[in-house]
Amino acid sequence: MPKLDLDAIPQTNTTGYPAPFDAEVEGRWYRRLAPAAGLTQMGASHVTLKPGAYSSQRHWHRLEDELLVMIAGEAVLIEDGGETVVRAGDVLAWAAGVENGHRLHNRSDEDCVFVAISAGDADRDSGEYPDIDMVFDPDGYARKDGTRYPTDRIP
Repeated sequence: MPKLDLDAIPQTNTTGYPAPFDAEVEGRWYRRLAPAAGLTQMGASHVTLKPGAYSSQRHWHRLEDELLVMIAGEAVLIEDGGETVVRAGDVLAWAAGVENGHRLHNRSDEDCVFVAISAGDADRDSGEYPDIDMVFDPDGYARKDGTRYPTDRIP
């Protein structure tokens, strides 16, 4: 059946980010939709950001496109070019390889909810976090000098 039962999909706030970079995303709760639906060519997550939470560290991908559809509430999109308020019904997109670090911040008093979709070569993807000393690749996270962090990346 194509309709997913969200309540039947486990929700988690797990992150592979090493400390201290993990703290800002503690209020990000997500459900992995693609595995529950049997999808193998794309990633998709149903995400709830609690007030004050960030969706991620500001980042960009070399080999994956990203699409985000805001379902409820509002958040502030933070990119290289500045900040933009996004609300229910807004659609955001980032092409693979475009070095425009991005993330959402819920500055409101209520949850915001969105669906995040990714497509591309996830097995070889890599990218950077422009604001912090971290990059990612298929093996996990490293400092910009190449020294590995002792955590596993959770795609």
